[in-house]
Amino acid sequence: MKLSPKLIIFDVDGVLVDVHGSFHKSIVDTVRFFTGKRVTYAEIHQWKNRSGYNDDWRLTTDWIASLGPAVPYEEVKARFQKVYWGTKARPGNVSRERWLVTHKQLEHWSRRAELALFTGRTRRELRHTLEGTDANAIFRRSVTMDDVKKGKPDPEGLRVLLNGTPGSQALYLGDNIDDALSAKRARVPFLGVLPHGSEAHQARAKRLRELGALEILHSVLDLEKLWA
Repeated sequence: MKLSPKLIIFDVDGVLVDVHGSFHKSIVDTVRFFTGKRVTYAEIHQWKNRSGYNDDWRLTTDWIASLGPAVPYEEVKARFQKVYWGTKARPGNVSRERWLVTHKQLEHWSRRAELALFTGRTRRELRHTLEGTDANAIFRRSVTMDDVKKGKPDPEGLRVLLNGTPGSQALYLGDNIDDALSAKRARVPFLGVLPHGSEAHQARAKRLRELGALEILHSVLDLEKLWA
């Protein structure tokens, strides 16, 4: 299979950036804070194998409710943000993030197609990751949860980025169920990105294929092999 898209849209978490130590750790830390229970990273992927949990605050809120007394969404969100961003005295989990692709590689791709971002992050979270890097100039357009009325799996964000480009001439790379559903509803070809042998791959590869993924890549770098 060879692809020749004019527009390539990337999800961020798990595709371009490793969030095991940032967002995923913040989920685990927040659940433990409210319930006193030690949950596992493997369980996160069980939750993310369902639609509706692209929002880590909602996932954490529902997880807490499944283990004991429910806690209001806004209260869970506030605690999550505290452990993610940290304080003046203690760095937050955001400091643990790392890029999964070099910016030199992204720049190479940007000479062959326009690159854009469609993420469930807030604008602040995305800005923090991009600021001070070459990627800030490479991705000229992006859509975050703050930019749409309906987040994933609604296709609104993809349609904003298409901006008249036929869906067949675009490509979306993501790692979870809601990414695949957004692409399917926007009629944009979709590639799943799940590290080989990972808990994420074991939990979601089959379902992503069922939702129309053209291929499951072991790394975003494998995109190069499919480019016509």
